[in-house]
Amino acid sequence: MSSPFRFCPQCAHPLEDQAFGGTLRRACVAPRCGFVHWDNPTPVVAAIVEYQGKILLARNVSWPPEWYALITGFLERDEHPRDAVMREVKEELDLDAQDATFVGHYEFRRMNQIIIAYHVCATGTIRLNEELNDYRLDAFEDARYWEAATGYALRDWLRGRGHDPKVVGWARGAG
Repeated sequence: MSSPFRFCPQCAHPLEDQAFGGTLRRACVAPRCGFVHWDNPTPVVAAIVEYQGKILLARNVSWPPEWYALITGFLERDEHPRDAVMREVKEELDLDAQDATFVGHYEFRRMNQIIIAYHVCATGTIRLNEELNDYRLDAFEDARYWEAATGYALRDWLRGRGHDPKVVGWARGAG
């Protein structure tokens, strides 16, 4: 089992793999400690941004030139996912979200994340923050999806609007 924890963060005793409900978890076996590293998935919001009648896809500064994807970000403590996705659109694009409609939730196992996806209509002038270095606008009928969590959200949303998107080949394992 792979885990960043080798020692208990509560008592410094070495951790061992133990079965909990059929799943191995790193756990402390020291008397009276009881620490278990549950390694629960991290909640992430994703925005299918509709801007000027098209889908806005952005490229992260650390990605290859051909990779464009949805706007994503971490859900903050005590924040509703709908509010979080609208905040992320403002932070990353400087656009004003007019509304956010739930699309679905998707697992992203490679990053141990649960993606909570929304469709967001946005207005304003695009100003990319430091996380992004490019964007593009795709017509609904030309949009393609990637075979991973946020790509499946885009696929499902497009299909719900009567489009039959094709898969793009670059994104094996991308978010």
